[in-house]
Amino acid sequence: MTQKRLGKGLQALIPDIDDTPLSDAEEIDVKDIGPNPYQPRKVFDEEKMRELVSSVKEHGVLQPLIVRRAGNGYELVAGERRLRAARLAGLERVPVIVRPFSSRDMMEIALIENLQREDLNPMEEAEAYQRLQEEFGYTQEQLAKRLGKSRPAVANTLRLLALNAEVRREVAAGRLSEGHARAILALPLEKQPVAARQVLEQGLSVRETEKLAGRMGPAHGKKKEKPRQNDRYLADMEEKLREICGAEVKIRTSPRGSGRLEIHFFDQEELERLYEMFCRFT
Repeated sequence: MTQKRLGKGLQALIPDIDDTPLSDAEEIDVKDIGPNPYQPRKVFDEEKMRELVSSVKEHGVLQPLIVRRAGNGYELVAGERRLRAARLAGLERVPVIVRPFSSRDMMEIALIENLQREDLNPMEEAEAYQRLQEEFGYTQEQLAKRLGKSRPAVANTLRLLALNAEVRREVAAGRLSEGHARAILALPLEKQPVAARQVLEQGLSVRETEKLAGRMGPAHGKKKEKPRQNDRYLADMEEKLREICGAEVKIRTSPRGSGRLEIHFFDQEELERLYEMFCRFT
């Protein structure tokens, strides 16, 4: 089995790991390794785990786990899947590299390791971002830079935390995509589960979900807007503006041809970001 090298983000946090041969790692008892308290992943793909366990049984653990000392034992920093596979394969000892990481380092490494290997579902990713913000004071800009993502991508992921709990479960389970979730976010909390169930029952696309949210969104008694003659053109404009702003954008038109441009923001920080972005254009 070919050893998978660490991604760029992890390499920045653990610069010498890729260059450390397995022979230089020390072996410790599996039972002495405690979990990473900052592990963001809660769901593990069963099929992938079975494949990894089979590989570990045949070849052993080929890439050392990263741990730090904790009391009389150790605490896992990176390598959650390998540790689980080693336990399931019945290994008593595993190769490790011991490093004196701080709690901030551990959380960053656990998050980046999972993000780079695409192991987190959108809700786990959003919750991990929130935890980094709350526990370590990261701004969205700092998160984006540290994780190698764009600011709009981080902002869009954090918005998922505003979803109704039922919808969040569907997203976490993979039954609703992040695109579906962002479309449903335009609705009030009480309407979101209704929309989600309709999306699942009818197998709606993201674009169809956006249209569904548009139909469900206006309050009763509110004058409906005239159907747009150039829906496709305006929808493309909305999509482009979303990419530029990193925020939900709606173009509203009136029968007279006038209208308004709505840009939705998630919190005060995002409002300030949008303000600074538009000021640069003046």
